[in-house]
Amino acid sequence: MTFPLALHKLFSLDTLDSRFTASAKTPPKELSEASIDPAKSLDPKAAAHDQPFRGVLAQPSKWRTPEFYVYYFCFLTIVPFMFKAVYDISKESDPNYPKFAPLLSQGWIPGRKVDNSDAQYAGFRENIPYMVFVIVLHPLLRKAYDSFWKTNTYTRTPTSSSANDVSTQSTSPSAAADARIGQRVSFDLAFSMIFLFALHGISAFKVLLILYVNYKIATRLPQSYVPAATWVFNIGILFANELCHGYPLAGLASMLLPSTAGASEKRPLSSNWGTWVDVYGGLLPRWEIHFNITVLRLISFNFDYLWSLNQRGSSPIELDSANLSERDRVATPAKPREYTLGNYLAYVLYSPLYLAGPILTFNDYISQGRYPLSSVRDTSRTLLYGLRFLISLACMEVVLHYMYVVAISKAQPTWEVYSPFQLSMLGYFNLHIIWLKLLLPWRFFRFWSLLDGIDPPENMVRCMSDNYSALAFWRGWHRSFNRWIVRYIYIPLGGSGKSKTRAIANFLAVFTFVALWHDINLRLLAWSWLITLFVLPEITMTLLFPAKKWRDRPNAYRVLCSIGAVGNILMMMAANLVGFAVGLDGLQGLVRGIVGSWAGLAFLAAACGALFVGIQVMFEVRESEKRKGINLKC
Repeated sequence: MTFPLALHKLFSLDTLDSRFTASAKTPPKELSEASIDPAKSLDPKAAAHDQPFRGVLAQPSKWRTPEFYVYYFCFLTIVPFMFKAVYDISKESDPNYPKFAPLLSQGWIPGRKVDNSDAQYAGFRENIPYMVFVIVLHPLLRKAYDSFWKTNTYTRTPTSSSANDVSTQSTSPSAAADARIGQRVSFDLAFSMIFLFALHGISAFKVLLILYVNYKIATRLPQSYVPAATWVFNIGILFANELCHGYPLAGLASMLLPSTAGASEKRPLSSNWGTWVDVYGGLLPRWEIHFNITVLRLISFNFDYLWSLNQRGSSPIELDSANLSERDRVATPAKPREYTLGNYLAYVLYSPLYLAGPILTFNDYISQGRYPLSSVRDTSRTLLYGLRFLISLACMEVVLHYMYVVAISKAQPTWEVYSPFQLSMLGYFNLHIIWLKLLLPWRFFRFWSLLDGIDPPENMVRCMSDNYSALAFWRGWHRSFNRWIVRYIYIPLGGSGKSKTRAIANFLAVFTFVALWHDINLRLLAWSWLITLFVLPEITMTLLFPAKKWRDRPNAYRVLCSIGAVGNILMMMAANLVGFAVGLDGLQGLVRGIVGSWAGLAFLAAACGALFVGIQVMFEVRESEKRKGINLKC
């Protein structure tokens, strides 16, 4: 394989996630046949009824047109200056350097310090060596476990070669699948318990108590009470975890066992037995910070179980359990006997996905445990995915060593010393670091899961800079969370319904939940409401300028959409800077610096022109995918 072909395969959508190159309705066997025979359509059945661009042909390629050669020139000249602007304000000669220098740490690149001031990413970065050890140890332990119990002797289905082999206890496909899920769950549960206590120490008992109560809500309450009880309990847990700071036993001991000394001789809190026990908090004592992702799995189990009860009385559609499409794996209930406490704990505490996801539904976990997907059996694809993670990690390291944008923002610098261009790049690269700091943990833990034989959805579909639609952006950013929201919140609320008012109300409810789920603070609530507000122009323009009325004028429509997309990008950047970077006050400082002068307004106009160029390339990227029959809807 030549280097260009190898590079193309490395960065292909199929390497990122095989779901991206096929419809969610395509069974795995059809995907395997298509990969064996490249001349065969990847998804012929889905193309007939699931083609998102039905009746509309893809536009001819524009990559080699004079128009795009102009865009290439813009990229070659503008992008280097974007990096240089941030590099310049990160130098020791910058007037604000004394303010943010204390936030920098010693770097491993000679002569450079590193901006490790983001606490969330610092926790991941500093623990990478330990996580690499676990990611190597875990698959080895599973292989040893399976070898000890001779798993292959009773999970293999009959074949012509094994029919006369007495050493192999070949069974029916269904019985072999039952054995596989039993074997997987037994190991997952044992390892997860060890992993949980190593992470949280004594607080693991608190986690297990919450999980047990949630399980009883699903399995013991009358069916009509389960939805409300599930939401009240789990949202209540989010608030309680935040307000009670993880329920330290020192405070609990002081309330339950008050000192027998006189009121004037109160013993300090540090002297009770709870303080002594709290010391054994594991590697991550603040377990409540990481519990939000677990709440999503608790809700998933409860509703998957509830909906399975509702379907038991209906006439089921006969499906091949060994060949379920992605959509069917999520929607098809597990067998009634599989909604056990053991399976529930193994799913909720599944080690590779416990801390950060991606989010997998209970039905999908059980289905993949019974019938592993062909994607996880392709070792070369998994290794290429791991290589992409390493490339992203190296990129992040270079950025943190040469662009100190997080430290600058945290130091509350004197904004007036920066030019409008430098201010805009400060905000822009802040957002890129947010993208990378989330992408890296998600891809690391997904890689671990792929090595272990479970294929969860990819969370980050596109680069942060490759988005122009507010609606499409949220389909590709934290994609597994978006799919979870659609299944468990948006559709039960009625989805888009028959009116745009209902759709907007549901959108507001969804993003309010998303904000509260991330963290309970006013800044994120402001972010969620800004997001809802900023999708209104896109919805309005889509209604006023429907694509079907512009079929005869595709270039004019492309230009019109680009103008609207420029506004979309500016609004999305503002909302995400408020929610996850500089806050409202910081955004106000950035905006004042950019538009507070005629020079700033001139720069803003030039920036909009640059965004227009970038949007043309984004459009063509999607047209290229469309010409291959791919529609990511983002």
